[in-house]
Order: sequence, then C-alpha cells, then structure tokens
Amino acid sequence: MRNLDELFAALVKSNFRRGFHLRGADKAYLADKGLPLILQHAQDMIAKRLAPAHIPNDGKQTPFRGHPVFVAQHATATCCRGCLEKWHRIPAGKLLNEQECDYILRVLEQWLVGEARSTTSTNENRPDRQSDLFS
Repeated sequence: MRNLDELFAALVKSNFRRGFHLRGADKAYLADKGLPLILQHAQDMIAKRLAPAHIPNDGKQTPFRGHPVFVAQHATATCCRGCLEKWHRIPAGKLLNEQECDYILRVLEQWLVGEARSTTSTNENRPDRQSDLFS
C-alpha cells in the first residue's frame, strides 16, 4: 500500500485518472445523502466487488457512473484488482484483509472529500448544502 500523499501526487499526473469528477446525479447524490452514508456504500462495494481473491469480471466490475463511489474508484485506481496492484501495490489473487479494505476506504474518502469541497465552493450561497455533506 502507498502513502496517500505519494498516491495522490501520482494520480494527478495521469490524464485518465484526473479526468474524473462528480457531476450531475452523482454530485447531487453525495450532497443529498452525505459523506458518511456514501462511505458506508463504499465499504459494501469494497467487500463485494474488490475484496474477493478472484473476481470473475475483474476489470469490468465497476461502472463509470451511477454512484459517487464508482467515479471515485476510477479516479483513484481502486476500481479493480489490476489497478489495485499497479497503483496501490496490493497483490491480486488473494483475499483483501481488513487493513487493505480500510486503506481503500481512506483513499476513496480523501477523493470524495476533495470533490465535496469543490462542490460546496460552487454553492457558497447555500450553507445548508455545505453542512449536509459531512453529516
């Protein structure tokens, strides 16, 4: 696993990874549901879609939109076991342990918080929306 500062510095250098941002329905969903609930969804997705040692559709299991976590996974290269191995140094072919699942959740959280902050900066006249993101 990588240091998060080192990871995010590398991700920003990737044209593909830095092109992902929350838009439209995904942005609204994060604002409406709040970060804590979205992170609960992320935990469930990690357990079901990334944690198993062998994933039959690995590399294709994460849609590009439809939930803020899906977008975050592509932005942070936590979308499949191949990307986890390449970007995060988490070997494929083995069940993810609790520490690795927690690491992935922290990566997703850091990206989502950054997106939420950039979202709230565009909603400065709506303080009710800013506070809802983190509750």
